[in-house]
Amino acid sequence: MKEVVVISGKGGTGKTSVTAAFAALAGKSVLADCDVDAADLHLLLQPRVRRREEFRSGHEAVIRQADCTACGVCLEHCRFEAIRPAENGITFRVEAVACEGCGVCVRVCPVQAIDFPERVGGEWYVSDTRCGPMVHARLTPGGENSGKLVARIREEARGLAHTRSLNLVLVDGPPGIGCPVIASVTGASLVLIVTESTLSGLHDLGRVLDLTRHFKIPAMVCVNKWDINPSITGDIERQAVHRGARIAGRIRYDRAVTTAQLEGKTLWNWALRERNLMCARYGPRF
Repeated sequence: MKEVVVISGKGGTGKTSVTAAFAALAGKSVLADCDVDAADLHLLLQPRVRRREEFRSGHEAVIRQADCTACGVCLEHCRFEAIRPAENGITFRVEAVACEGCGVCVRVCPVQAIDFPERVGGEWYVSDTRCGPMVHARLTPGGENSGKLVARIREEARGLAHTRSLNLVLVDGPPGIGCPVIASVTGASLVLIVTESTLSGLHDLGRVLDLTRHFKIPAMVCVNKWDINPSITGDIERQAVHRGARIAGRIRYDRAVTTAQLEGKTLWNWALRERNLMCARYGPRF
């Protein structure tokens, strides 16, 4: 089984559009959207959710109002200003968004009026798409441990590929070089880095190539909208080769990509539809 991960050094390079087009071309494969902080592959593939699971990670403090004596000890010790006055104006409550789950308030409460349950940090899904099964997720805004959620998604995607005897897993990875990216590429068969012909794209590409080289993962580079700045495109390709990556190709700037996105279609499916319309109008020789 092969696992190809599409990543980028920065957001907005066209990584998801390329992944969706690959999914349409590959036919039946398992898809995984590991950009859990800002997932958008579902916008192009319109998945039908058939399984939904909670993602639990870390803990959060919850003050039991009936047991709180309003002593204020938790308020004094909370470094994150997560302890706020309750609605009754007498006791205290925990602001969930501000709580870092450190547990200090639980330890110092003299009457043990604070519970410390697991935090629900989002959901992950197994869905059906026209290109094959898809595993994706939604991290709660401000949620943590996205690397752990990414690892869960990849594990489920590999399991689906094994169960359905599919030999390809296509992963839409997150941008950057942080923990979610590391969780996305570790152990992959190949990483495709989508970049753009800008100075920012050139700079961030170097960081991503350092990451893939550190983990000894084969890397290829694709320059999206290369014709916007051919000079920087040349610099990008030379840097990629110098760092041991291979050049996968170039994609020119085309407004058809934006049109396909607005219609919620992959570029491949949109192009096929346009071709069929032209053939119907002008004949099969078009």
